[in-house]
Amino acid sequence: MSSVRVLVGTKKGGFVITGDGKRQKWKVSEPLFSGWEIYHMKGSTKDPNRIYASQTSGWFGQVIQRSDDGGKTWFTPGSTPEELKTPQGMPKGESNKFVYDTSPHTGKPITTHQWYDGTQHPWEFKRVWHIEPSLHDPDIVYAGVEDAALFRSTDGGKSWHEVAALRGHGTGPKWSPGAGGMGLHTIVQDPSNPNRMFIAISAAGAFRTDDGGKTWKAINKGLKNPYLPEVAPEIGFCVHRIAMHPSQPGVLFMQLHQGGGIFRSDDAGDVWQEVNGNLPTDFGFPIDVHAHEAKTIYVVPMDPYMRVPPEGRLRVYRSKTGGNEWEPMGNGLPQENCYVNVLRDAMAVDSLDDCGIYFGTTGGQVYCSPDGGNSWQPIVRDLPGVLSVEVQTLA
Repeated sequence: MSSVRVLVGTKKGGFVITGDGKRQKWKVSEPLFSGWEIYHMKGSTKDPNRIYASQTSGWFGQVIQRSDDGGKTWFTPGSTPEELKTPQGMPKGESNKFVYDTSPHTGKPITTHQWYDGTQHPWEFKRVWHIEPSLHDPDIVYAGVEDAALFRSTDGGKSWHEVAALRGHGTGPKWSPGAGGMGLHTIVQDPSNPNRMFIAISAAGAFRTDDGGKTWKAINKGLKNPYLPEVAPEIGFCVHRIAMHPSQPGVLFMQLHQGGGIFRSDDAGDVWQEVNGNLPTDFGFPIDVHAHEAKTIYVVPMDPYMRVPPEGRLRVYRSKTGGNEWEPMGNGLPQENCYVNVLRDAMAVDSLDDCGIYFGTTGGQVYCSPDGGNSWQPIVRDLPGVLSVEVQTLA
């Protein structure tokens, strides 16, 4: 019988949670990388035993960790056994060296970016927000970082080099941060075309490459930002998340910041249309798609100011029509006095026959619905605040 592995990144460590095929019995690991922020953990689809983790600390900086045995043991790619840790506990090795490149357009490094108020700010490397293993090559993995840039490793995370054409896009020097920083937080690959990829940046917008990263196109037509003076700007949109169903790689779903809401594109991002419908608010962070139903999508609306569930009722909203028509799914979730948030990387789905939906909260709860959202159960409670949730379906 198949099983699932749930990878949870939190503010004070990572956790690997394993469950049976019925998703009724769960085993929670000891904390991994205790005390470190684990922004994201993601497993490879080409090698189910390989998992990457983004480990970051205000004291020691950024490190990528890798496991080749399903999360039982971890190492820093590029390190020798003697270099794995310093006396202070800081992992060493090449995985924490992110090499920036020069702009392919100017031949010079991009060192500053301009905020909306016109002021110039230095471009800094702060942390890795998102890790995305390649769908086509087990040794290729991508990293989205803050300040916004895309990096690629072709040796399993040992070395990282910038996909420089993205920042080299003509709009790059004008990107501005959102409230949480200027992070490249979403990387979506087209499973049918290894040269096509979509990324999202807060608060620049969404971009697409059709040639393996050599060139990029801003894909923000139809999006809304009531705070910008331009009627139809090319950039300046605080995208929170993009999702795609593998069977329809040209159909994209997006959660946009307040003043936007839920959008759908039927032409690979060239044009977007609003599909908020009857949602209680237009604000939220995650969005995901059912594993077997390409038009069934899930969001978690939040109060746009407090960033907590409206009326203190935690509910996932489901649309079976690709948007516009939504139904609240709160069976098993707290329906009073609940004031947590669900962050952009904290929702995922499995690919079992009865698709499971998972999400984690800033209050440390991780929930699972084994029946596509009809009912919910807690997998674990009282973890540190959850930053990310990913799921691997295992044979």
